[in-house]
Amino acid sequence: MGLTDSLSIAVSGLQAVQYGMSTASQNVANASTAGYIKEVANVQSVVNDGTGGGVRRATTSLATNAHIQTALYSQNSDVSQYTTTSNALSVVTALQGSTSADSGSSGTLSDQLGNLQSALISLTSSASSSTTQSTVLSAANSFTQSLNTLADTVQEQRQNAQDGVVSSVSDINTNLTTIGSLSTKIMALKGQGLDTADIENQRFTALSSLSSELGVSWKVSSNGDMSITTQDGVTLPTHNTSSGSADTISSTWPLTTASAQISTSMSYPGNSDANAIPAITLNGKDITGHLTGGSLGADITLRDTTLPTMQAQFDSLAYTVASRFDAQGMSLFTTSSGNIPDASQTSIVPQGSAGFAQNIQVSQSYQDDPSLLVSGETASSSVVQNILSYAFGTTQSDGTGQVAAPTNNLGVTGKLSTGYSGSQNLVALATSLTANQAATANNASSSLSLAQTTQTNLSSSLAGTSTVSVDTEMANIVTLQNAYSANAKVISSVQSMFTALLNAVGS
Repeated sequence: MGLTDSLSIAVSGLQAVQYGMSTASQNVANASTAGYIKEVANVQSVVNDGTGGGVRRATTSLATNAHIQTALYSQNSDVSQYTTTSNALSVVTALQGSTSADSGSSGTLSDQLGNLQSALISLTSSASSSTTQSTVLSAANSFTQSLNTLADTVQEQRQNAQDGVVSSVSDINTNLTTIGSLSTKIMALKGQGLDTADIENQRFTALSSLSSELGVSWKVSSNGDMSITTQDGVTLPTHNTSSGSADTISSTWPLTTASAQISTSMSYPGNSDANAIPAITLNGKDITGHLTGGSLGADITLRDTTLPTMQAQFDSLAYTVASRFDAQGMSLFTTSSGNIPDASQTSIVPQGSAGFAQNIQVSQSYQDDPSLLVSGETASSSVVQNILSYAFGTTQSDGTGQVAAPTNNLGVTGKLSTGYSGSQNLVALATSLTANQAATANNASSSLSLAQTTQTNLSSSLAGTSTVSVDTEMANIVTLQNAYSANAKVISSVQSMFTALLNAVGS
């Protein structure tokens, strides 16, 4: 091996060091980039006719464990799903009062009904007292206002969920088409035998973002293309070539939906075009039911199932309180127009009371004339006493069981259930409602905690191979500096030897 070979080998060493420094710099710069995977600078030994010829740059690889990475992206979807759900439900349950407070002061619906019951008991012994009458109306108003606020909040969260659906679809489209555009570049580079690590990292960053919006599965083919499917196997296109031959990034393709102002009479799927919430479509086909997991799946479930069930529970309670009072001769609770939903309409809570919880109020006639509370009271016939005995009880005046609160075939679609028995007294019904909704919120919170723990464990497992450690990269840079100095020393020595050789020949 001559001096020329030594010089060539040293130069290849310097080029390898330059390549390593570039890769280390890229890693350090992206240490905080979500979804970024550490890049590994690979070099190969060069052998020419059995003789060492230095090193050459090989294809840069990504330091990842595909199985752990897949599990982590799946867990990202779960964390986002439970976070979205928990945040929405916590807003509702925060308004329901504390079940740990003293009875009568907790602010729960059951406590407010209990306060109304106590006020009515006081009214039986001082029927003519305007103060006692006002106390009854005040307690009744507190109950209806709390019910109004809770039902309005449910509807607000349902609207937020609809807005979240529209936003998520836009983000999902952007991520899908970003993946498609990057895949096209990767395939072109691979076809030329060139390095694709940087672009693959950008693609995984987009995939990481996508996994938070929607539960997906992914696969990379031998040519470098990446395919995306929903959790139940529906393929989501990534290559948007509608505007020309090249892939373009779009927030409106391939999924399509529309904004909407949600009312209590609207549902997905709707019973008619007038009350239908817009579907999410792919190539004109409704795939809303296939989009699960992530923030999108959470918002769809909140909008179409969880929050409508809470609405139906509030409507059922409102209807039951109003109808049981009315059955005993006191139409204390009505709609703003002075009506009580018709019990003969049985398809939805019944049908006439869908949204009644937002509209229930203390009858204006009672507010204008509180003495109506005791109108017609006699020693032998007391409406107030009947309210206490029967409206608040589990039996009717004839000894038969109290008419149960609506519990099934609820909501606009007629497919929802309260999840608890309707054959209870009013206070117990309100307690069951609050407990059921609290349990739903607690389940979401508990699932979130478990998902976050699992996510942290997976992230830690992946950190050893995929996550950039700045300390490790800095140590690698020091090693590369030493290698650079050594190769530069070889070049300097060879140059000195060439100079000495030329001087010797010249003399």
